[in-house]
Amino acid sequence: MPNAIPAIELKGISKSFGPVQANRDINISVPKGTIHGIIGENGAGKSTLMSILYGFYKADAGEILINGTLTAIPDSQSAIRAGIGMVFQHFKLVQNFTVLENVILGVEDGPLLKSSLSKARRVLADLSREYELDVNPDALIEDLSVGHQQRVEILKALYRQADILILDEPTGVLTPDEADHLFRILKGLKDQGKTIILITHKLREIMEATDNVSVMRRGTMVGNVKTAETSPEQLAELMVGRKVLLEVEKGTATPGEIVLKVENLRVRDEAGVERLKGISFELRKGEILGIAGVAGNGQSELLAALGGIHAASGRVTFKGGDLPLTGAGANGRARRDAGIGHIPEDRQSLGLIMDFTAWENMAFGYHTLPKYQKNLFEMDNNAIRQDTEAKMAMYDVRPPIPTLAAKNFSGGNQQKIVVAREIESDPEVLLVGQPTRGVDIGAIEFIHKEIIALRDAGKAILLVSVELDEILSLSDRIAVMFDGQIMGFKDPENTNERELGLLMAGVSGGAAK
Repeated sequence: MPNAIPAIELKGISKSFGPVQANRDINISVPKGTIHGIIGENGAGKSTLMSILYGFYKADAGEILINGTLTAIPDSQSAIRAGIGMVFQHFKLVQNFTVLENVILGVEDGPLLKSSLSKARRVLADLSREYELDVNPDALIEDLSVGHQQRVEILKALYRQADILILDEPTGVLTPDEADHLFRILKGLKDQGKTIILITHKLREIMEATDNVSVMRRGTMVGNVKTAETSPEQLAELMVGRKVLLEVEKGTATPGEIVLKVENLRVRDEAGVERLKGISFELRKGEILGIAGVAGNGQSELLAALGGIHAASGRVTFKGGDLPLTGAGANGRARRDAGIGHIPEDRQSLGLIMDFTAWENMAFGYHTLPKYQKNLFEMDNNAIRQDTEAKMAMYDVRPPIPTLAAKNFSGGNQQKIVVAREIESDPEVLLVGQPTRGVDIGAIEFIHKEIIALRDAGKAILLVSVELDEILSLSDRIAVMFDGQIMGFKDPENTNERELGLLMAGVSGGAAK
């Protein structure tokens, strides 16, 4: 039974960034020993609120009580001393350090690291056993999967004796199996008396994992409910302020001629390991071909090769002509000029330049379009900014400020910038990698509608997603990848998650089409 004194109470929290009010008079109470969900659209103020609790920002007004005691949290060290740990959406790990070195970083016992490392090794062994957080302490972070890197972040917080753990969009970069394991870990933490705050866009996770949920909209708290007493539909309506269609509505596809043909496509990584092992398929106008598979089985390399980011061998024809797979002609700019748009899986490293403004990012790859030119030698920056304003309004990018740097938008709003840029370019073929990763429920509905509208306009779409429900909902055909190969093609109307899961695990079934 949760303790009567809340683990966390936030009273009257407000925070502004210039003219933008991120939090307005927020009140929230989180019982001890519970998993408490916080949901809201991109830009609703969730991450800002948690950043205040973790000491990254200072509130303009309001109070923070930890275990009933008024607590000042001017910085993250103060939060750690108060027993608060945070696992960020984008991990804060040193890639060329070991797990052990990352765990003690910032909390060393003294100038000599030997005793710190020895102590950490003992503590990590205990924590790993207790919470199913098995990670090799001597492994380099760069050699670990994303799921194991996340475990390291949780171990860091527990090593610092956190009783309150904040997780910001923890499953946004995880496979379904890794996400399931994470929630087993969180349940174990809860059973040991830890308090978990879970920030997520995924209503299914909220319903399955949390005890209580708080809903934010445009910087205010609009609901605090027991999870067992609500529904996904009610939560979605609270988040968006209107009824939201949780199921994808689309008519039957009417595929036309073949626009993209891939034959025996092969890709080797920098170490010479073959990541694509002779991929072949056809993509027609007016259809969505979904690529299902556990992350790391060649989907990323497929998008990179088709998008001109990674050299490949084999043959790819686009509208009857060969696409270069190596050399100067095999680049993203050449692909866009040909009519191939690309929403990359990693928006921060491949989709945006984080220090550049929204309007500059909106023009990348398309800056030579006539509408963006003053003359032969000069771009029309005002035209780009006005175009960006229109796209930001259309895709509900928050805040709608074209001059704001990309790094100052939430992850979901960064995604909207990339999606708007690529879809509004009206490509003949759109390569889509994880289109709704880290995006709120209202924006997911909008992005799905835009992808379907593009299909209905006769465009061809190649969709890669680790979300099986997204693949099943959007796709007209599904190809399942395992270990760099296509295991089979399925009709979404005549398959299910279990059948796809077997193919994703390498159990053969179904012939290529």
